[in-house]
Amino acid sequence: MTQDTIPDLLKMALRRLAKAVVVITAAHEGTRHAMSATAVSEISFDPCSMLICVNRSASLHPVLAAGAPFAINILHHDHERIARLCAGQAKGEARFAEGDWREAALSVPRLASAQASIVCRNVKQVEHGTHGIFIGDVVEVFTDGEPDPLVYVDGRYARIAQG
Repeated sequence: MTQDTIPDLLKMALRRLAKAVVVITAAHEGTRHAMSATAVSEISFDPCSMLICVNRSASLHPVLAAGAPFAINILHHDHERIARLCAGQAKGEARFAEGDWREAALSVPRLASAQASIVCRNVKQVEHGTHGIFIGDVVEVFTDGEPDPLVYVDGRYARIAQG
């Protein structure tokens, strides 16, 4: 019998937490950056602000640590290909090969067909363990279509049953 550690138990527990899939985007020194994520949350409506968590090993981390503004693009259920590209199937600019990417406020790329895109000014950073926590004040918001998100649960992409 093996003794599960707290990290092992936490990973198993978090596989049960279904989360909307987003692509976090930023532009820095003329280069666009993107990564798939689920670790995002609203913080406040006064000021309107959002929180994102990015692993220090991710290529987006140093860009955000340098203070680059960012967008949270909430993916529609049919954006799985984009999610996979931005989760590591592609690198650099190739992550933007699929989808209609447009420039939003602060020169941040946003996915035009995302369920929502929330553009933020990067205002606060905290390093904790393996991740950087970035807080952004919302400067622009876009929505498209009816809510029908791509979700990630138990290590796979899924769709919420429409009832």
